[in-house]
Amino acid sequence: MKYGIDEFHKSFMQDVWGAADVSRQFAESSFVEIFAEYLQDAGEIESFDYTPFRSNISRGLQIDGYSGDPADTEGVLTLVISDFNQEDSLLSLVKTDIERIFRKAERFLSFCLKDDFYVKLEESSPGYGLAQMINERKNLIRRVRMIMISNRILSERVYGMDAIEISSIPVTYNVWDISRLYRMVMSGKGKEDLDIDLSGDFNTSLPCLPAHLKGTEYEAYLTVVPGKLLADIYDRWGARLLEQNVRCFLQFRGKVNKGIRNTIQNEPEMFFAYNNGITATAEEVETSEVNGTKHITKIKNLQIVNGGQTTASIFTAHTKVKSCVSNLFVQMKLSIIDPDKTIEVVPRISEYANTQNKVNAADFFANHPFHIRVEQFSRRIYAPSPEGTFRESKWFYERARGQYLDAQSQLTPAQKKKFSQEYPRKQLFTKTDLAKFENVWERIPHIVSRGAQYNFAQYAKIVGVRWDADHDQFNEHWYKCIIAKAIIFKEMEKIVSSQPWYDGGYRANIVAYSIAKLADIASTKGKVIDFEKVWQRQALTQGLYDALVKISGAVHGVIINTPEGMKNVTEWAKKEGCWDRARKLEISIDKIMGNDFVSVRDSRQKNKEATKVQKIDNDVMAQAKVVNLGSEFWKSSLEWCRSKKIGSSKDIDIMLVATKIPAKIPSGKQSLHLMTVLEKMKEEGCPFVKD
Repeated sequence: MKYGIDEFHKSFMQDVWGAADVSRQFAESSFVEIFAEYLQDAGEIESFDYTPFRSNISRGLQIDGYSGDPADTEGVLTLVISDFNQEDSLLSLVKTDIERIFRKAERFLSFCLKDDFYVKLEESSPGYGLAQMINERKNLIRRVRMIMISNRILSERVYGMDAIEISSIPVTYNVWDISRLYRMVMSGKGKEDLDIDLSGDFNTSLPCLPAHLKGTEYEAYLTVVPGKLLADIYDRWGARLLEQNVRCFLQFRGKVNKGIRNTIQNEPEMFFAYNNGITATAEEVETSEVNGTKHITKIKNLQIVNGGQTTASIFTAHTKVKSCVSNLFVQMKLSIIDPDKTIEVVPRISEYANTQNKVNAADFFANHPFHIRVEQFSRRIYAPSPEGTFRESKWFYERARGQYLDAQSQLTPAQKKKFSQEYPRKQLFTKTDLAKFENVWERIPHIVSRGAQYNFAQYAKIVGVRWDADHDQFNEHWYKCIIAKAIIFKEMEKIVSSQPWYDGGYRANIVAYSIAKLADIASTKGKVIDFEKVWQRQALTQGLYDALVKISGAVHGVIINTPEGMKNVTEWAKKEGCWDRARKLEISIDKIMGNDFVSVRDSRQKNKEATKVQKIDNDVMAQAKVVNLGSEFWKSSLEWCRSKKIGSSKDIDIMLVATKIPAKIPSGKQSLHLMTVLEKMKEEGCPFVKD
């Protein structure tokens, strides 16, 4: 049986307390950061900057963070405010509480829109940077979204809050309570259901042509979407409409595509002819007959897997000139996908559909071989027991959101205790965590500072190229270095939080820049950190700890001392100029580090040796799979390939060997080749070849 809401709440709070303990920060800070990660994964927000602000003036002002600069988000300002309760039991969130908390955010916004407010704040405080940005962007802001996050349960008597205007700017409200988060996580989809009622909410429907045969599992429709309707839908649900990887990679494509923009502005009536349209998926549709023609009236969980830039461009044009998309139409191919097959089918649709703006590296979905390999390492490799302890444990890699909880959902209390000992919660890490751990050592802290999703997209670009070049470089030694980097990153968070100069702001930026600076210092000496030593200790050496303390103090000064004309520290940390300034810092750590460095040459030699071992492991695993499939499978495969005239003479020769199992066993090299034959057969639609 799945976790109930009570168990989920306890588990979530353990995450919060554990993160607070590990990073030495207030529990409320950990709560906001953890909750915000979920919202980013769900597409509710595209990025998140933690900028806590509290004031007792005018019956209280409060804000905890924001998502995106309105100048880059089509004038939408998203503000996040928290409602955190430290009680072990679940409490109810009632209407008066919601109104009281949102009023604090409203007052904060009202004050920020006044020219004399932010100038009175402490310039180094996170609140100052946000307040200044709001004030400077007030003429660009066309809408404000206020999101409340709470670890209480929303009362069933609360149905919502009416939108208001503050200084003529529309303000809308959204509440994410613990039960809403629970439903999203336990759905297994990592996102909340998105129901589009075309007839009820938009007073329209879409004439469609069924594009499937009756009685088959596959269901699809061809339709044409008016530009204004598409813009209105995107305005309401935003990036949640974009399949996660498309949403992630779109961030790299800059501003609106010029060709799309020019067509919208100058020849909107030709948009249908010039544009390739949209490829989308949904879990369900409702249809009705109108004058003998089928119309789509409702769509459940619409996801655009190709055409995200088209959609965003139409929306952008609509926000600037309301009438410019009224004569514009977009074709849409809509495939109905069973939720249980989403993780298998949607990546393929996205991969095959994204030909013009191909999403990099096979799109880096959760079932990409890279993530599967990291997961396999994490389930198999025990970390050495730290000094003073006797129990070995493992690090748990969560390649898909909710795996850690799901792994415990059917365990008895005794089994759960054993599981938590084998996989301590503090040793859980996700795809976006992995991207942070790695990219700081790539010396791009300004990219890491731009948010989890943006940073992950950059990481996918880097690793995708390396995986295609030689996936054996991602081996056991590499994995142990990853864990060492995770240990350094988590310890760096503690270090920053405990420094006398730390006042509660910009910790994520200071952590990223400090580690990147250490990597840069090592690189200039032709050296790298001895990650193997960190892995063996499962902790920092004293020298490494002291060096990071020294570096962090210097880096902190660079980050908070913004250049002329830029007072927002959070935005400054996202600029390459900030990293350029940090790189120029002269920091001597030779005496501190001692023998914590190894030469680049020695490091490469270890990687080379580990790559050879990985190749042998691949041979053994491939050989085992070939044997397990059995001679009858290979006889059928050989017959199918011959009937379809698929496969080279080499393919056929090696398959002939496999048909003689167990009398004759293909070699490791031959078995690896058979794996590529299986891939080829799968691509050609072989009915009995499964993943």
